[in-house]
Amino acid sequence: MSTRATAGRAVQSAANSKGLEILARVGFGASALVHILLGYLAIRVATNGGGESDQSGAMAEITKLPGGTILIWVVTIGLFALALWLVVEAITGIGSSSDKRWVRSLIPAGKAVAYAAVGVTALTFAMGQSTSNAESTQQTSASVLQMPGGPILLGVVGVAVIGIGGYFVFKGVTKKFEEDLTMPSGTVGRVVRVMGVVGYVAKGIAVGVMGILFVVAAVKVDPGNATGLDGALKALVQLPFGVVVLVAVGVGLIAYGLYTIVRARFARL
Repeated sequence: MSTRATAGRAVQSAANSKGLEILARVGFGASALVHILLGYLAIRVATNGGGESDQSGAMAEITKLPGGTILIWVVTIGLFALALWLVVEAITGIGSSSDKRWVRSLIPAGKAVAYAAVGVTALTFAMGQSTSNAESTQQTSASVLQMPGGPILLGVVGVAVIGIGGYFVFKGVTKKFEEDLTMPSGTVGRVVRVMGVVGYVAKGIAVGVMGILFVVAAVKVDPGNATGLDGALKALVQLPFGVVVLVAVGVGLIAYGLYTIVRARFARL
């Protein structure tokens, strides 16, 4: 029996695992909580300019909730479980309607990395420590800029992040997110559709601005401009009517979180 065949059966067994499916749904719930808190933090920054408005800020808020110590561990486990499920999706190609194998693998693989990264942040707080995503992003960007061809590499990363933001906007505007879940009917379905459109567009804007800041950091060869999601949201305040824009993005992120709660129940896994 070949190693490849054994590995294939192991992956397929994981894909059919009811326990992993339940954990993945818990992961969507954890993601929902994080996005709702990100929206709240964005609105807070827009109204008084204080605090961190990224994943580390959201984790800090979770630890302040009643039962926060237990909740942050649930969030951590859920995010890692969701990342594992997405790895299985990437390997098997399930969960995608695309007829292109590389698309069926690349998109869930990228999502797996993203959820795992947020899971690491959650784990840090669960272990009683703290971290700053903005500072970590700056340090990583500084290391990249010091490499041969570093500014070009960071610029490519920035363009890729902008592309991801554009994908979120496209997915929201075209309602392609409906392919990810069994849409409820009636009024509930219409509400979910609105939350999905608003949420995906808002998340796309936030991610896109983050990518722009990476490009700016690459052009200026200054890692100080690469501050991740926190810097991206705060940069929106500098725009004309920036406070209104950031509040709208915050509301959109909350809508995305509420949509993800529905997805936790109706996701096609």
